[in-house]
Amino acid sequence: MNVHTVRQTVAGPAGDIDCALDAPAGESLGVAIICHPHPVHGGTMDNKVVITLARAFLAIGFRTVRFNFRGVGSSQGAWDEGVGEIDDAMAVIAARRQPGERFMLGGFSFGAYVASMAQERLAADARPERMVLVGPSTQKQRMANVPADTIVVHGEADEVVPLSATFDWARPQSLPVIVMPGVGHFFHGQITLLKNILVGQLQVQRPAN
Repeated sequence: MNVHTVRQTVAGPAGDIDCALDAPAGESLGVAIICHPHPVHGGTMDNKVVITLARAFLAIGFRTVRFNFRGVGSSQGAWDEGVGEIDDAMAVIAARRQPGERFMLGGFSFGAYVASMAQERLAADARPERMVLVGPSTQKQRMANVPADTIVVHGEADEVVPLSATFDWARPQSLPVIVMPGVGHFFHGQITLLKNILVGQLQVQRPAN
């Protein structure tokens, strides 16, 4: 993402997983792990929406970990129909989150699906403090339910995942969806606005239990 990005590998179930680590300007408040879009359709950890997610987390003081799913970039292994990719995310969470550290989880498109499934697998006391899902893949994947304070952003004119599919997933959960008018799946020309929305939402205090 910049000259200060550190590249490391994490041992995964299909081999080494390529990771990119970035730290905030000041003291780190925790870690945010971000999942990228569909590997078969060119998704990588360097996708501009993934980088925008990372920049939003960095802006609120969290160090960030982006990673390539198996078979993408320098990550070993091969595409596993979305099953092994969840295992990859679990391996990165286990390796890059320090015990007791604040933790957030995000994803774009297919990565949002993986993030939803990963948080469901985590023990109740190890789940993320907040989740951020952008353009979630709610039509082709069967996404898990997510916490009530999850930040969901979707483009009104999304040509890959219809907004109606995300409403259908969110409605039974009474989960709010932030809709960006006239915006497509890849947020062309609206990346700065997307970042500002995410930062603003992340700065809002969580509702009391």
